Amino acid sequence: MARFSFFKASTTTLAVVAGLFGLLGEAAPLKRATASITALSMTQIQSFRPFSFYAAMAYCEPSQILAKSCGQNCDANPTFEPVASGGDGIDVQFWYVGIDPTLQSVIDYFLTICDRVPLLTDGDFFLTKLNSTLFPGISSSIEVHSGFADEHAKTATSVLAAVKTALQKSGLKKVTMVGHSLGAALSLLESVYLPLFLPSDITFKMIGYGLPRVRFVAFYIQWPPLISDWVDFEKVGNQAFASYIDSTVDLDHVNNKEDFVPTLPGIFLGFHHPQGEKHIQDDNSWLDCPGDDNSDSKCTTGDVSNIFEGELSDHDGPYDIVTMGGSTCASS
Repeated sequence: MARFSFFKASTTTLAVVAGLFGLLGEAAPLKRATASITALSMTQIQSFRPFSFYAAMAYCEPSQILAKSCGQNCDANPTFEPVASGGDGIDVQFWYVGIDPTLQSVIDYFLTICDRVPLLTDGDFFLTKLNSTLFPGISSSIEVHSGFADEHAKTATSVLAAVKTALQKSGLKKVTMVGHSLGAALSLLESVYLPLFLPSDITFKMIGYGLPRVRFVAFYIQWPPLISDWVDFEKVGNQAFASYIDSTVDLDHVNNKEDFVPTLPGIFLGFHHPQGEKHIQDDNSWLDCPGDDNSDSKCTTGDVSNIFEGELSDHDGPYDIVTMGGSTCASS
């Protein structure tokens, strides 16, 4: 089994180290899209808006969410009914579950903040099989980032209980999982976990923002440590995991302009995005980029070919009119 080490650092240091990887260049995507790139209508763009606000809302303290006193993020979805919220934003990622009768969905959200929350206490991780108790019946060929698996396990049963309560209380038959950045990666695990414990008539949707690459394709890499601590580059799982996601999860992931986080880790390391990219252009129009890692210059992979062509400031948005981050959590 391959083992990796990454050094934990501030966002600035992340940009420098990622830049070293970017200088090596990107290998050609393994699968090119055959469908055409199409523009989203304003109506389609605005349909993401409620979920974008839900993504931003998870940067707020659980007490703010439960009291619906998180400013514009709470105000944007006035019919939202919080059911449960937890985490401390340091050792345990923020999460919340609630009911949106307007969207006819139970909302499930995770947040992990890369420069505040070390996912791995010692900076090391490896690919590990999914916990058979939390993921019964899942093929043993599926392996995931051990740090993400450990973080998911901390809240899995609490989140499941809250989702069951929300479904029972509301009578709804749909669960929507929303995540930004590392939270989007964790939501991928949730999108595999929840359906195993909920009735078959429940449908699931995931919407991610600034999602890092998740596919580990074709080979494992033994990466020798060059310095004592290394940055976690947000990998989720192996090819079997990625294939499972592609075949079972209804997924949209939105990338903003020249945000370079979705280009990490590099394709040359064997990592690829799942399908479903929506790429926000410099003129704020949105394009649907078909296939995995579409190399057209209008899509993230073609637009940001190395770290020096990217802008970290684009990572928090705005996604349409919504910017991620705790600064938007002030009470109105």
